This record gives sequence, structure tokens and C-alpha cells, in this order.
Amino acid sequence: MSQEVEVSLRKLSRKKKIRRIVRLTVLIILLLLILAYIVMRIIYNNGNFSITLDKNLYFERGIIIYDDPDYKVFRSELFAESIDYFDNIKGSWLPDNLDSIDGSHNGDNYIAYTFYIENTGTDVSDYWSETIIDDVIKDIDKAVRIRVYKNGEPVTYAKLDINGKPEPDTVPFTSEKVVSIEHREDFKPGEIDKYTIVVWLEGSDIDCTDNLLGGEIKLHMEFNSEFKEIDIRKYNKKL
Repeated sequence: MSQEVEVSLRKLSRKKKIRRIVRLTVLIILLLLILAYIVMRIIYNNGNFSITLDKNLYFERGIIIYDDPDYKVFRSELFAESIDYFDNIKGSWLPDNLDSIDGSHNGDNYIAYTFYIENTGTDVSDYWSETIIDDVIKDIDKAVRIRVYKNGEPVTYAKLDINGKPEPDTVPFTSEKVVSIEHREDFKPGEIDKYTIVVWLEGSDIDCTDNLLGGEIKLHMEFNSEFKEIDIRKYNKKL
């Protein structure tokens, strides 16, 4: 075999190896994209907002959550109806009756959900409530407002502005991904706490620009029997 033929065979062998590597690389990228799509579908499949209840609160303390006062049964999770798209609005445009309708009552460009937590047990108890951002696309959380009505009293939460100061008429997020944390003490038997959660994109926020187009947010509120400081670090590290 001549030297020219040997060189030609080596080149052919290298080309075959390169083609195999390219095909394998493309296949791996496709699999990763499919996996990412599946994960995102799972994350957003149950809507933009959900509520979870620590089972210990029910089994040990008789605490339940529900969104229909005529249907009080144990459920570990509630889901608000999602909306496919919402444009930016001003908080002043929101209806005045958001805290007076049970369950999901979304409107044009906002999510609204009302539910209850009740102590059906026989002892005075307590619980921790945490509102947590699970996922954000295109930094839409920079201009999002999350209003929490508790027993008729509203508090609006927002991320700090670009200068590190609170947005007007809002309470800053507890951390990057934890919106708020509250400890409810002296929760007596038969007592009911009513919550309404409203989520919208604040048009007056300086961060509300065209760069947020196509953005999405998913969050949940969880009720736990106890709280540990490590929880904040866990969520920040996770996201």
C-alpha cells in the first residue's frame, strides 16, 4: 500500500470520527432541550399559583385549607386557574372586590385567588406561611406585584427597584426568591384565616419594559408546621 493511500485512509477515518462526534453532540443537545421542555411543562402545568399544606398541620393539629366554604375537606394542595397572557396594568386599575369572591376570579391582566385556612382541631395552634417564587422567565419578577389580603388587610410585595430601594407602596421581598414569611400564632379552634392573592405586572415600574415580553412567573404559598432559616437558602440555591 502506497503512502498516498495510507494518508487518504487516515483522513477518511478522521472524517468518520468527526461525523460520529457531531451526530452524538447534536443528539445530546436535542435530548437536553427535550428534557428542559418537559421540566418546564411540569412546572407550569398546574398554573401560575398554588397553595400547599404541610400534612402535619392536618394530621397533628386539624388545620385544613379550602377555597369553597361549603366544601371543607382535607386537601394538601390547591391550584388557582392560570391565564395564558397578561399585559402590564396599574394597581389602581384593579377592582375593589378582589377579596370578596371565593376561589379563582382572574380578570383582564391579573391573577386573583381566594382561599381559607381553618383550625378544625381542639387545641390552640400556629402555622408558618411562606410565599415563594418557583420559577421566572426573562426577569419578569422585576416588575411583578404580589398582593396578599389576610382577613381583609392587603399588603403588596415587590422586588427592590434598580437603586435598591422599595417600590412605592410596597413591602420588599424577603429575599431573591422568597416573597414573604409570616408566623401565625394563637390560632384558636374554629378560627378561620381568609387569604386572597393577586398577581399583576405593574406598568408604572421602571423595569416594566419590552424586555419582559414573553416572560412568565410561577409561585406558590405554603403553610408549614415550623420554619427554619435554611429554607430561604434552599430556595435561593435551587433557583
